[in-house]
Amino acid sequence: MRAIDFFCGGGGMTNGLIQAKIDVIAGVDLDSEAKETYEINNSPAKFVNEDITKLPLEYFEKEFNVQRNDDEMIFVGCSPCQFYSIIRSSKEKSRKTKDLLLYFEKFVEYYKPGYVLVENVPGIMSNKETILHDFLQKLDQLGYGNKENGKCVYDVVNMKNYGIPQNRRRFSLIATRLDRQVHLPEHEKKERTVRDAIGNERKFPKIPAGYRDENTQRFHSTRELAPINLQRIRAVRKDGGTRIAFKDNPDLQLKCYIGRDNYFRDVYGRLYWDKPSSTITTKFLSFTNGRFGHPDQDRCISVREGATLQSFP
Repeated sequence: MRAIDFFCGGGGMTNGLIQAKIDVIAGVDLDSEAKETYEINNSPAKFVNEDITKLPLEYFEKEFNVQRNDDEMIFVGCSPCQFYSIIRSSKEKSRKTKDLLLYFEKFVEYYKPGYVLVENVPGIMSNKETILHDFLQKLDQLGYGNKENGKCVYDVVNMKNYGIPQNRRRFSLIATRLDRQVHLPEHEKKERTVRDAIGNERKFPKIPAGYRDENTQRFHSTRELAPINLQRIRAVRKDGGTRIAFKDNPDLQLKCYIGRDNYFRDVYGRLYWDKPSSTITTKFLSFTNGRFGHPDQDRCISVREGATLQSFP
């Protein structure tokens, strides 16, 4: 089987497809800074640095000899998810990306690949401005079916049920225009934990906050903590502690959380050793943005630890 990964970024989805023995022809993304990471890790897949809203439909036909109606082809459309995220932030900056799935749909309509794969945040199902319903209707019209006939399946799934050491809920869709049914994979019986993933000190040696890993290729580097945040993380109980530990300390408590102990309880928190991690976000290097403190050490998790919790090799 072959695939094209739209909105590929640095290539996480592409890498997973390659591990599944699928030949990824190309990844498409607007961000030119992702090219080096994508191609080094996913050779021989090529990085196509283009804006999907301006990319001619026949591009892959001409440049990669992609055939229309190829039963063995998978089109992957993991469009940017910030607009549909439940994280409370201004949506104006991300508004321009909310309809990108419909541009992906145009390529699906033109090439009619055998399979379509989509992943996004759960909010794409519930947001009042979502374009998901239009996308599903179009898939049905194009012959990719619906839930009733089993040719299109989708649900909000938690990655911790699939061997990922992380509590990560995602909308996942698989559809086919072939005369067969598709399904999401079965749950694994045992969850992997933070300890399973990053608890080996030979692979993840103890390091202080602000450490720069310049001697290996593993990026076991961690962000420096301001003196006040170093005091805060030292006050937080090891193995799952939260900012509640310093709520009565006037020198450490934040004004925005006075009397609001139940708001954003994960920020300034530590991961639990024997549970899957909290959701790894783009801010995972910051102690102030979630439960990203190391279970034991007085620092945030490192770049390599975050990548490992994401299951990146």
